[in-house]
Amino acid sequence: MKTREKKSSNETDLEPFYKVMEAEPRKLEEAFEVLLEMVTSDPQSTKNVALLIKEDYPILYRAIMDLSENNKGKNPLPPCCGGH
Repeated sequence: MKTREKKSSNETDLEPFYKVMEAEPRKLEEAFEVLLEMVTSDPQSTKNVALLIKEDYPILYRAIMDLSENNKGKNPLPPCCGGH
């Protein structure tokens, strides 16, 4: 019973956050920037996002994998950063 009460309380606490994300595009953009920074700097977060995409968004996953296969052997760096 306490677990359900706690879960309900946590969901209620996040409701204002969700409302701001819906109402304020700039705040949503900032939240995505934070998420992107987490994913690019933390290997475990990167793995979790990759697994989420693979399991829940198979079309997006396949498109990413197709891009990955098309870019094999190509230098991923732009010319300004040491690429050719």
